[in-house]
Amino acid sequence: MIDKIARRLKIKAGVRGKISGTAQKPRMSVFKSNSQIYVQIIDDTAANGGKTLVAESSLAIKEKMTKSEKSAKVGELIAKKAIAAGIETVVFDRNGFLYHGRVKELAEAARKAGLKF
Repeated sequence: MIDKIARRLKIKAGVRGKISGTAQKPRMSVFKSNSQIYVQIIDDTAANGGKTLVAESSLAIKEKMTKSEKSAKVGELIAKKAIAAGIETVVFDRNGFLYHGRVKELAEAARKAGLKF
């Protein structure tokens, strides 16, 4: 278990070394647990290490659906919130998770809802 977490953190460090969010093009960071998925849009250039501009999670979804369907719904919701806040383009940060399954569903749903990355 520790090896799995250490591996993800190593991948995360490599990804975060290459990307950073700005006010014009903030970073969209995804975190998934066994049962939920969370996404934040972050401006890393803000004081004190970054500022969360918009956030959404699957905790807000009360309907019965699969985790993949919830991920897609969260992608739609974050895109709508971001566009309402004036954010159209983001940098995608998969946070060390592989780009498949729930992370991919979230990203594709956000793209379909109008977010560019």
